[in-house]
Amino acid sequence: MAKFAEGSCLIKMGDTHVLVTATVEDRVPPFLKGTGQGWVTAEYAMLPRSGRDRNQRDSNRGPNGRSMEIQRLIGRCLRAVVDLEAMGEKSVLIDCDAIQADGGTRCASITGAYVALHDAMTHMVGRRMIKKLVINEPLAAVSVGIVGGHEVLDLDYAEDSKANTDMNVVMTASGRFVEVQGTAEHSPFTAESLGKMLALAKKGVNDLLALQAEALRS
Repeated sequence: MAKFAEGSCLIKMGDTHVLVTATVEDRVPPFLKGTGQGWVTAEYAMLPRSGRDRNQRDSNRGPNGRSMEIQRLIGRCLRAVVDLEAMGEKSVLIDCDAIQADGGTRCASITGAYVALHDAMTHMVGRRMIKKLVINEPLAAVSVGIVGGHEVLDLDYAEDSKANTDMNVVMTASGRFVEVQGTAEHSPFTAESLGKMLALAKKGVNDLLALQAEALRS
């Protein structure tokens, strides 16, 4: 997808499109030097006209709290499924750039980042930088919510803007949760609704995992 990157992925979830690239570096941040441990981190940004109105570039307006929160989330999720000690002192840097945004950019970024990371790890094995893939299991992310009293999967902008509850769920292939971010926007939600949303998220994640596997095979 990206000619010069060690791993890359263009993910489209409805009208949300995110380009993800992975860069391999034969070094780690200073706080990990001498530990023998690797590192996986991420950066996230929305291109100026990815949305309905033009966004200022982060480089022009200074640190963006939303972008920083999302990129930390992406890095956290990827590190949860990587054996960092088996990497040795090497890093993979993931860049997620939303080129078109219609809701759910963080979930699309995490799901695409896994594919780009897998690509990069395969590259590292081929170059004998690592002995084998050091990813413990796949993961993907999807949004769920309550709109008009009903549980909805993969909310777009219109649904998200009027949702009573908005939730982002990151899960592994074994069905374990990496992160659950949920907020009641208007009225509290019940334990029953929470169960329904998590079940819906699991179905969505399983569908995404199958698409990831298909993309990696091709």
